[in-house]
Amino acid sequence: MDHVSHRILIIEDEEPIAELLEYGLRQEGYETRTALTGGEGIRLAAEEQPDAVLIDWMLPDCSGIDLCRMFTRKYNMPILMLTARSRTDDKVQGLEAGADDYITKPFEMREVLVRIKAVLRRSQRFTEQEKPLSLPGGLCVRPQEMTATLDGNPIELTPREFELLLYLLRRPGRVLTRSMLLEELWGYEYAGDSRTVDTHIQRLRKKLGDSMNIETVFGVGYKYAP
Repeated sequence: MDHVSHRILIIEDEEPIAELLEYGLRQEGYETRTALTGGEGIRLAAEEQPDAVLIDWMLPDCSGIDLCRMFTRKYNMPILMLTARSRTDDKVQGLEAGADDYITKPFEMREVLVRIKAVLRRSQRFTEQEKPLSLPGGLCVRPQEMTATLDGNPIELTPREFELLLYLLRRPGRVLTRSMLLEELWGYEYAGDSRTVDTHIQRLRKKLGDSMNIETVFGVGYKYAP
């Protein structure tokens, strides 16, 4: 299979759920590593360098949200949150912590597989040949390396934030609706939750400062205005 070498780290304290995820992922050709605690997950992430990680919201020794924040700072890999919480505010909290996607319990294995495949496919887009993009404000983006610097200093971006940044840069002056961004970057209709886009735009603006002008088109979406 084309994803046979992809390694997925599962951090889930409920053994039946962890075993279900392991079995389903291995049936699809993925390699898996499983941690039943946050501490074990931290160790395995450092040792194994997985291609993506599934993190349960509630862990016995730490918060999955805190773990997500830690991984976002240290690693450049997609993070999917597993949660029994379905409120929009809870989902936004996960996204603000750096998660690229979330899966609500109870879930069907095919949903997990589709979402993992989607985040891995998106994270691999940047292996294509493309020259660095430099802006007058000191921002330099290197698609192949999935890195961005501001005045020579690295900017910490999640894979989803980096993809959103590139998507805007490649379409200067074009108005991009929230629904378009949801469909193109998240790969599916995100339950009509436009706050997902708004949250990521706010995070980008905060990290980029005045180096890139991302304008709000009220009632519609956003555009990069060079």
